[in-house]
Amino acid sequence: MTTETELNRLFWHSRRGMLELDELLVPFVREAYAGLAADDQARYEKLLSCEDQDMFGWFMRRNQPDDEDLQKIIGLVLEHSRNRRRG
Repeated sequence: MTTETELNRLFWHSRRGMLELDELLVPFVREAYAGLAADDQARYEKLLSCEDQDMFGWFMRRNQPDDEDLQKIIGLVLEHSRNRRRG
């Protein structure tokens, strides 16, 4: 179970200072993170430990991480973003 304190911590770590990343990560952590399975929550936290430039390239589909866990969470974040836009 995700506590309010944990969600607040993740919210602030999701704010990267790069608009493109903020527009993907902040809504994801606010709207989807709490409903994720524990494995996917761990993947999201792992993603937050990555460099912004790496994440930017992954989310813009310029390249992809070698790590399958990161590939999965990136897919979930992008799917969430697409669903929000359809809305």
